Amino acid sequence: MNPPLAALVGAAIAAYLTAGAAAQPAQAPNSLGPDWRLQQNEVRQGVTERRLKPLGQVIEHLRRHMGGRLLDSGLEYRSGQPIYRIRWMTRDGRRVDLLVDAATGRVLSGG
Repeated sequence: MNPPLAALVGAAIAAYLTAGAAAQPAQAPNSLGPDWRLQQNEVRQGVTERRLKPLGQVIEHLRRHMGGRLLDSGLEYRSGQPIYRIRWMTRDGRRVDLLVDAATGRVLSGG
């Protein structure tokens, strides 16, 4: 390959790769992002210190009383109170958003 053609091909490849990187969508604001591991560690520590109910126990309680299955969950704070935000799929296919007191396991809203 002659030098001018090689330079042209190299420039075309570089432009293609740069355009591909620029076309990548930014991380969605509702995606897990880099903080999900911190949230897991926070819940794990809270359970170890007996400040929080294990999420598994909360989910099993919901499964026994409501039927259905877990879609998504996370830990939030409302007025300083730890809350599990749980998205649940009912037996009949409806999505229910639940707020559960993470310290007691009591359903605060939804369901």
